[in-house]
Amino acid sequence: MTVLIVFVSIFLILLSRNAWKQYNYVGKSLDQKDKISMTGEGKVVVVPDIAEIRLGLSTENKDVAVAQRENSDKINNVIKKLKEFNVEKEDIQTESYNVYPNYDWRDSGSVLTGYKVDQTVKVKIRNLEKISDVISLIGEFKLNQVGGLTFSVDDEEKIKSEARIIAIEQAKSKAIDLAEAAGVKLGKVVSFYESSANPAYYKDTFGLGGSAESMPEGTTSIEAGSQEITVNVTVEYEIL
Repeated sequence: MTVLIVFVSIFLILLSRNAWKQYNYVGKSLDQKDKISMTGEGKVVVVPDIAEIRLGLSTENKDVAVAQRENSDKINNVIKKLKEFNVEKEDIQTESYNVYPNYDWRDSGSVLTGYKVDQTVKVKIRNLEKISDVISLIGEFKLNQVGGLTFSVDDEEKIKSEARIIAIEQAKSKAIDLAEAAGVKLGKVVSFYESSANPAYYKDTFGLGGSAESMPEGTTSIEAGSQEITVNVTVEYEIL
């Protein structure tokens, strides 16, 4: 019995040592090599090629059907005009449509007085020369739910790809220079990290203030301007 206990004790000790060795090597490479890590930054200046604006209308009437009809008729006329400005059907999206009851609150309780219908369409303008024409619809149709105008790039991923290539080439060039100075050679890429900042495109309400009454008089000259799309990378190379 004593011999058996001693044997079991030795077995447990050996098992514990092996387990500790395995734990001690977790996350480590037995053939770990030296590395060079370099950063790079790529910037591409881009001129926004699309604009977006939200055009909406709120109508009220005692009869919900009348409120809906008045709202739909006017918004449909807005959409018709947008198409005349060569805004494509797929670039006109109904973003929200809501019907609310209106109540008059009295001492005796609430009394239904009518209904309010809100509808908003999001419009993407690809021909930036038509922006002023689109804005003119706010006053023409007395739109009272208007969102600010924003500019952006339609294919932002393509621009980011260009910036990424510039950043990677910069990181590689810096790593080659350092390796030559240190008298070593670069091996394969062993890790890669990328980060990018969303460009802050121009945004303004152009004095619209959310209603036709606050719309600026006359023709508004609007410039999209330009922005930088930046990609930062960190590339780690093996040293041979």
